[in-house]
Amino acid sequence: MVISRPPEVSVRRILDASIRLGNGSRVAVIGGGPAGSFFSYFLLTMASQAGMTIGVDIFEPRDFSQQGPPGCNKCGGIIYESLVQSLATDGICLPSSVVQQGISDYTFHTDEGSIRIKPPSDEKRIASVRRGGGPFGATRSLLASFDGFLLTLAEGKGARIIRERVTGVAMVEGRPYVTAQSGLSDQYDLLVGAMGVNSPDLKLFGGCATGYTPATTTKAHITEILLGKEAIDEHLGDSMHVFLLNIPRLKFAAIIPKGEYATVCLLGKDIDQALVDSFFCRPEVMSCFPAGWTPDSTRCRCFPSVTLGGAHGAFGDRFVTIGDCFVSRLYKDGIGSAYRTAKAAAQTAFLEGIAKRDFNKFYQPLCAAVASDNRFGKAVFTFTTLIKRLPFLRRGVMRMTGSEQGGFAAPRMSSVLWDTFTGNASFPSILARTIHPVFLARLFYEIMMGCVSSRNRANTRDGNGGWRAGKTIPRRGDDLPGG
Repeated sequence: MVISRPPEVSVRRILDASIRLGNGSRVAVIGGGPAGSFFSYFLLTMASQAGMTIGVDIFEPRDFSQQGPPGCNKCGGIIYESLVQSLATDGICLPSSVVQQGISDYTFHTDEGSIRIKPPSDEKRIASVRRGGGPFGATRSLLASFDGFLLTLAEGKGARIIRERVTGVAMVEGRPYVTAQSGLSDQYDLLVGAMGVNSPDLKLFGGCATGYTPATTTKAHITEILLGKEAIDEHLGDSMHVFLLNIPRLKFAAIIPKGEYATVCLLGKDIDQALVDSFFCRPEVMSCFPAGWTPDSTRCRCFPSVTLGGAHGAFGDRFVTIGDCFVSRLYKDGIGSAYRTAKAAAQTAFLEGIAKRDFNKFYQPLCAAVASDNRFGKAVFTFTTLIKRLPFLRRGVMRMTGSEQGGFAAPRMSSVLWDTFTGNASFPSILARTIHPVFLARLFYEIMMGCVSSRNRANTRDGNGGWRAGKTIPRRGDDLPGG
């Protein structure tokens, strides 16, 4: 009896079947932050809907209910309305205890003054969340961890939380083996890397035979400050305060109110203590705090890494990385990036397969889009750097924003600033708006008027050697709160 060779399509199906998740498959997720929790939630939800049983082990040694560094995930904790709506569509409804404070607007600070900017629409509202258990000494009844909530959500779907650190990862006969701190070693069908860029254990993925190289990073700074609800209401309100100051290596900074606390985030190039001290010395910054407050009184501060590019060798057969372990938006939207990459990776693993070719075809395009977005982001932040360095440009930006907030013009500059500092829109769309002829014409006009106003405001000497005030041209929007 002669057995003919099966056609190529049959061979392909056989190969595909051998590298897919099936009933009884086991998945190891290293990292229980948002990316790992989102992935587990989506994968287990799809498995349940299909009537399949998949075992998911999440390795996460941290307890996100603990205060201080043991429970901290080193992130500012900003989410925007469209992400909240997307989560709700996926069955994830954030309780009021997790959303620390709704942000009604943001206040834009430069040395030319300050102005409050309203959100362009309800879909662009933002809120602050607590990533861990809060700073040392925080009132536990007032704080709830966003990361802890997501991890509990994944556990409710059937994930097993293993409170151990992973010490070894290897591919043995084409399958991933994970070794925990206790010495227990186990085999899985799929390994998911979700540790985050601040984990010292990213080097473990070198054992996955994909040539994994972590993303390039730079240092940021986060400070948690206890001010009390009364002081928060008086000095910060429900506004996120954004600073564009001419301090070397500082791209921008933000103060985010969170109940009784304020979170200070500094983003730029290799932020260090000297730069932090320079920031807190600025009068524009200290005006946001009670009289007599000093940064020396803060107990919870860190210098976390943030990604500047994407990782290499980020997936292979039975191995995939998600979140900023792979790629994240430049300076922005770490939670949103974790959500999108985790969902795409889970859908690929469950619906398409867990081979490298599957991740390359169905998962890589989303991550490539994030990387492309970041290239446009560098151009956007080049524009913000120019604003910081050129006084005439700062005056033009402030005048243009003021006229828009006063209702005199369409909010072109306001929407650009809002989306740049909140991460609520893609960088290409922001850049496209900044090079629009109408935008540039209005900015040029406000720059010219700002120069005239500045010249007319200059004092001139009188006959006695003193000074007298020159003619002043009022700026539209000066009557706005904070304007």
